[in-house]
Amino acid sequence: MVQPSLHELLATARVVALPLVTRFRGIDVREALLLEGPEGWTEFSPFAEYEDEEAAVWLAAAIDFGWTAPPAPLRDRIPVNATVPAVDPDSVPAVLARFPGCRTAKVKVAAADQTLAQDVARVAAVRRALGPEGRVRLDANGGWTVDEAERAVHALAEYDLEYLEQPCATVEELAEIRERTAYLDIPVAADESVRRAADPLAVAEAGAADLLVVKAAPLGGIRRALEIVERAGLPVNVSSALDTSVGLAMGAHLAAAVPELPFDCGLGTASLLAADVTAEPLFPEDGAVPVRRVVPDPVLLDRYAADAERTGWWLARLERCAALLSG
Repeated sequence: MVQPSLHELLATARVVALPLVTRFRGIDVREALLLEGPEGWTEFSPFAEYEDEEAAVWLAAAIDFGWTAPPAPLRDRIPVNATVPAVDPDSVPAVLARFPGCRTAKVKVAAADQTLAQDVARVAAVRRALGPEGRVRLDANGGWTVDEAERAVHALAEYDLEYLEQPCATVEELAEIRERTAYLDIPVAADESVRRAADPLAVAEAGAADLLVVKAAPLGGIRRALEIVERAGLPVNVSSALDTSVGLAMGAHLAAAVPELPFDCGLGTASLLAADVTAEPLFPEDGAVPVRRVVPDPVLLDRYAADAERTGWWLARLERCAALLSG
């Protein structure tokens, strides 16, 4: 892997703080650090609570995308899903309207401040809005115990679920819930058990999931993610981590290089941002996003620049993570 110097990284680093349309993943503002490499703009945006060792993997991905040309694309548009946060059911139509043409919705469930009854009501509202032909998948972010997940699956199965993403936190729990609910024929997808695991292949080797959700940044870049896809031998979906359009472009290039893409991808999340770094965000159009590089607008970089304290925090984090990669 190309390893630019810290001076090169700092020379173009810009830190932004982008407001969200609605609270998501417990935050109202998404912070990101953008860099420009020889191949174009790239993004370093591990969530604030991640330790440096994990965040350094995201920096490796940013360097890979900014300093190395991506693989040749197999497709030029990526079908994407709508993402429905833990909102009131009455808000569901407005959320879905931000994802024009999308036939699939991923519904967030199992939030700590939500009940199962609230999850059921929100999923029911999504199913009504999409109609019988739409696809509905759930994402619990590892928020349930096995018993809670089993109860939830029974309560939600009537809504014709495409799959259930990360219902429980550990590989062992995923294997158990998959076994308990096999008769319902609802596939189990692994996300955190891939991108936050010491061994991203462990969940596949344990037979604990039917498919994997892969994300370029947490896995160390497009090439590393493609290696995992090849070795896992399972169907995959490509998703994002609430990135700016610059980061979403990395995900789109990964999705474009995956040999088979059987699912609508989680790469339409620019629609969850109330502001972006470009005048031409990667919004879904006719249910898909294009595969292209994104160039930030200097005016928007200035408008949404993080304050001095947060900029300093991110630059210090960049320096520490760069040291880990070069060490």
